[in-house]
Amino acid sequence: MAESKSHLHHFRVWRGDDEKGEIVDYPVEVNEGEVVLDIIHRLQATEANDLAVRWNCKAGKCGSCSAEINGRPSLLCMTRMNTFAEDEPVTVTPLRTFPVIRDLVTDVSFNYTKAREIPSFTPPEGLEPGEYRMQQVDVERSQEFRKCIECYLCQNTCHVVRDHEENKEAFAGPRYLMRMAELDMHPLDAHPNRAVEAQEEHGLGFCNITKCCTEVCPEHIKITDNALIPMKERAVDKKYDPLVWLGSKIFKRSGA
Repeated sequence: MAESKSHLHHFRVWRGDDEKGEIVDYPVEVNEGEVVLDIIHRLQATEANDLAVRWNCKAGKCGSCSAEINGRPSLLCMTRMNTFAEDEPVTVTPLRTFPVIRDLVTDVSFNYTKAREIPSFTPPEGLEPGEYRMQQVDVERSQEFRKCIECYLCQNTCHVVRDHEENKEAFAGPRYLMRMAELDMHPLDAHPNRAVEAQEEHGLGFCNITKCCTEVCPEHIKITDNALIPMKERAVDKKYDPLVWLGSKIFKRSGA
């Protein structure tokens, strides 16, 4: 049996807390087939026993081990070491958009706050649980968005809050705007105006469709093309299309 290859790799890891920190250099052994999270665990076991890192499944499904690797928001468990040259330093830093707690662990509670602000699924009046009926064709568009593992890489990379802390109060971020788009496409959701609400109350207008959120999504969800752009179009139709405006006035008058 052939021996697995190993080499010494130059790792640079951010160490610190919410008050101060610095990049610390570590030479660490790397074996064939390993991912960055394996190396972080080896550092914990050998050179940095107190290194803080958040992780859980190590299978790319829990979203816990989000960090930035050489400046790119990524999952530690899904970034293979063979994607780096042996002489290429690997720099691991915490998510830049969120406050640091310690080392690679950040406070992502901003996302939980935004999740609570999104109006929940609203079933049609008079329809009881267990009576929901829909066809597969009715949910195909929104089913893609259910793959989200809430790693918050899209929230972290979006320049609206990454570069502008002051926008956090008014901007839900791509993950939760996608949630609103998913509900807006739901065949049984009776909420009257999700697209306009996303525009007026959750900062949809801040998004300028650079697709950076799509680029970092580990589930390859087309957040911009399939969620945000269609919702922008629906918001514009409902707010500015003269025929839609006229129709709303006619139906409001006839229902009075």
